Amino acid sequence: MDFSSKLLENAVQEIAMLPGIGKRTALRLALHLLKQPKESTEMLSNALSVLREGVIFCSSCHNLSDQPICEICSSPKRNKKLLCVVEDIRDVMAIENTAQFQGIYHVLGGIISPMEGVGPQDLNISSLVEKVKTDVVEEVIFALSATMEADTTNFYIYKLLAPYEIKTSTIARGIPVGDELEYTDEVTLGRSILARIPFEASISKS
Repeated sequence: MDFSSKLLENAVQEIAMLPGIGKRTALRLALHLLKQPKESTEMLSNALSVLREGVIFCSSCHNLSDQPICEICSSPKRNKKLLCVVEDIRDVMAIENTAQFQGIYHVLGGIISPMEGVGPQDLNISSLVEKVKTDVVEEVIFALSATMEADTTNFYIYKLLAPYEIKTSTIARGIPVGDELEYTDEVTLGRSILARIPFEASISKS
């Protein structure tokens, strides 16, 4: 792809580094930005800079937040006794969109995957155990995707939590095996949360 402007080429190369964006799409986006008023481009640039500098991880659940404790964890309307374990931030958004869950979350930051070199020490598992030890959690809901790696992660955490007197459950498998949670439609995901089953039952069925 030949460029008449080195500045345009540099912009396209940077945009194309975003996931799911090829060079042709990056070029269309760059040309679109050039057609917009200068103020619009500056607003976008400023928003991205503020995003990168200002967004942090909640010290309690590891969700993205503008404050040390996110709005979900700090809300008096949330049921702190009900803790939903998810793989990443996109899963929090997916479950929140169902409007069926009123508890709090714990974001692992991934799942155990030896093939990709991801072990328990690379995830937010120890802080989950500490939360169960010290907080008022009565039930932990495993809401990971329906994959073999996710099942392994569920079982690993389940064994760690076994010494504590809490209920463990998992979302109902209305979600096809192998599917990512974030791509599941809101109705199916919401029903899976409401129709959750004891984790021990999911082990016996698998």
